[in-house]
Amino acid sequence: MFFLATVGGLFSAVTLGVVALAVSIGGVLWMYGRDLPNHEQLAQYTPPTISRIYSGEGRLMDEFARERRLFATADEIPPLVKQAFISAEDKNFYQHAGYDPVGMVSAAVDAARGKRLRGASTITQQVMKNFLLSSDRSAERKVKEIILASRIEETLGKEDILELYLNEIFLGQNSYGVAAASQTYFNKTLSQLTLEEAAYLAILPKAPSDYHPVRQAERAIERRNYVLLEMFQNGYITRAELETAQQKPLLTVQSGHYAPFRAALPPRDYFTDEIRRQLTEDFGEEEFFTQGFNVRATVDAEMQAVAAKALRRALEQFDRGQGVWRGTGKTIDPALLDDETAWRRALAETVVARDIDLGSPWVPAVVLAVGDQSLTLGAEGVEAQVDVPRTDIDWLRGSFVDNFEVGDVVHVRRMTDDATGDLIRWSLRQVPEVQGGFMAMDVNTGRVLAMQGGFSYQHSVFNRATQATRQPGSSFKPFVYAAALDSGYQPNTIVVDAPIEIDQGNGEIWRPKNASNKYYGPSPLRTGIERSRNLMTVRLAQDVGMGTVATYAERFGVYDRMDELLANSLGSQETTLYKMVAAYAMFANGGERVEPTLVDRIQDRYGRTVYRHDQRSCNDCEQFASLADGQGPRIVSNRERVMDAITAYQLTSMMQGVVERGTASRTVNLPVPIAGKTGTTNDSKDVWFVGFSSTIVAGCYIGYDRPRNMGRSASGGGMCGPVFNEFMAEAIQKYGGGPFEVPEGGYFVKIDRYTGARLPDDATGENVVAEYFRQGDDPFMGVGGTIIDGGFAMAGDLPLFGRGEGDVEDRGGIQVETSTGRSVVVPGRASFGALSSGGLY
Repeated sequence: MFFLATVGGLFSAVTLGVVALAVSIGGVLWMYGRDLPNHEQLAQYTPPTISRIYSGEGRLMDEFARERRLFATADEIPPLVKQAFISAEDKNFYQHAGYDPVGMVSAAVDAARGKRLRGASTITQQVMKNFLLSSDRSAERKVKEIILASRIEETLGKEDILELYLNEIFLGQNSYGVAAASQTYFNKTLSQLTLEEAAYLAILPKAPSDYHPVRQAERAIERRNYVLLEMFQNGYITRAELETAQQKPLLTVQSGHYAPFRAALPPRDYFTDEIRRQLTEDFGEEEFFTQGFNVRATVDAEMQAVAAKALRRALEQFDRGQGVWRGTGKTIDPALLDDETAWRRALAETVVARDIDLGSPWVPAVVLAVGDQSLTLGAEGVEAQVDVPRTDIDWLRGSFVDNFEVGDVVHVRRMTDDATGDLIRWSLRQVPEVQGGFMAMDVNTGRVLAMQGGFSYQHSVFNRATQATRQPGSSFKPFVYAAALDSGYQPNTIVVDAPIEIDQGNGEIWRPKNASNKYYGPSPLRTGIERSRNLMTVRLAQDVGMGTVATYAERFGVYDRMDELLANSLGSQETTLYKMVAAYAMFANGGERVEPTLVDRIQDRYGRTVYRHDQRSCNDCEQFASLADGQGPRIVSNRERVMDAITAYQLTSMMQGVVERGTASRTVNLPVPIAGKTGTTNDSKDVWFVGFSSTIVAGCYIGYDRPRNMGRSASGGGMCGPVFNEFMAEAIQKYGGGPFEVPEGGYFVKIDRYTGARLPDDATGENVVAEYFRQGDDPFMGVGGTIIDGGFAMAGDLPLFGRGEGDVEDRGGIQVETSTGRSVVVPGRASFGALSSGGLY
């Protein structure tokens, strides 16, 4: 009886204990399970991934991310990789229900024996911790882990949980997820990983820095081999595979055995960085860096290289003309120079531009010895020492001793024979102090084909094509003339080129001058553009009204808001090259609005198009196969018209004169018709040329970042003209070009380009030009036949220079020969006295 009572008591106690334990556990689960995060959101989880930029040919150009992650679905992750991580982290993953009681007991026993404290968290629990909970080590967090892990196991399958885990975990070197880590450590895709490489990645989740492949190589191999053993014991690999893999060395990108992934990418440049800058403004920085956009850029890689080379050549040519050595400003401690390994390491760590290729790649070098007739250098990537002869610095004021010291870091390049490629000598180089920008785009689509924002992106990331606001100078004048032509003025309207005084309203008088500081008398509009006459432009802007001019400049996108000051008619208000090139494109395409773009299309991580630049519609594309022979689909443009097509052609014709016989005639010489305009600001602080063919518009500006005088010889035609010419020579071969399209609704009249007088239809001669007029307009009546004087600063005759171009006075008539052989005389130029007396010619 006593025995039964004892057994009964024990049974009751155990039962009560079990009940109490169950109630306690239930209470704990209820208490901690009330306010847990919603685990169901993991089913819709989209991890932050890399946004990538591709060229039009599909070549990867650049990538941007906060966390370098390449998302891989469960199906894309090889079984070998899954097995490695399961063996390393959670060998019972496929058996447990989210938490592993056996593992927890084992961890507790190990802790009681004084072994290293370990968490015993399953992969499912780690997913909960990484996604929904903090990383603090506490009993409360562990309970929450277990609760959430059990819940998520009911919501998601094992492969889905494993997919989340293998894409989320941090594996060191700013790599998140196994796909990115595979690239970072081995420059391989997941399917290319070997057994020992997969095992190495599997040891990294706990503490990547503890198993660095170089600094902690022995420890990393020991842990890798442990994971391989676990894989064998779990039945994933054979003993032969185990023994072979364990004998393999740890070969990684970090140890120099594989080239880094970025080595296959071109160096980051102004184009891709500008895409980053614009898309972070459009989509938001967080969105761009985390949502895995696939961006198709408009860049033409071949033309981008041509643009960079052309601009660099012009900048370097100007810089070497100054005869001043500045160098890189970086030095290496001379005490290191006796140890080649030390100075090479120091040189590799020196931050200087390594993205310059002009003639040949520029490489950093350190001055090892300074002699009278030579400079001895140690160059990066060159085994032997190199010598620079004294003749190489003939352009430089002073000697080697005057300009160099031991330890100076410089740039140097090989000069080779063009025919044989043999080395002629090593040549010193320096990044110019003067800077500039270049940009080219399609006149019809707005696709930016090339953009160079300075001499070297690695030297200066500031993009002078899009971010530098500079005075456009005379390159702005076409917008003044566009406003006039659209307001009823004609190409042969006469404007007086003579002194003018403008009361600025503050008691000061503004007296603009021509660049030549001379006056040329009455001249037609065409001459004002071709010869870039300041006084004519100011008079025209005054007559048209600066309000009208400002409206045009804003309509073309040159300015968001233009101040209505007469000085701005000469380009004194600052704008960017990006805006100027886009505005000139509207002259080239006949007056239709075109928005510049660096991006053709953007797709999200799922391949859905979220942006497409070309909004034109194709009426027959769906029925393309059924179209008649010789008939193509019709592309319908919905672009806004910003100016009359005839005005656009008239202005284009005038700007052709700039290239053929005006301020750009000496430096722009191409096989197809080209129109454009030079620009040089006061004191030559900025020089410009913007021009276009029937297909491509391109522009260049050059100036110091802190504007200052570049010298009397600096001009838009002389400095930017060659850059434009070099680029367009290649662009025309690739994109073609031809005569500018003549719009309907007008007719041609032969005009004397010096006087504006009408000539017979069969007249020929260097002074004869065919101007285009609207139907119904009489170019010799109304505004087209008037003289715009705008007021003079002085009375009486002025020293007016004849023929509109030269400095030699010529008052007589001009004899020209017609196509029939008949000679006619064009009246001579009127003097100021004759004009002021009311007579014209």
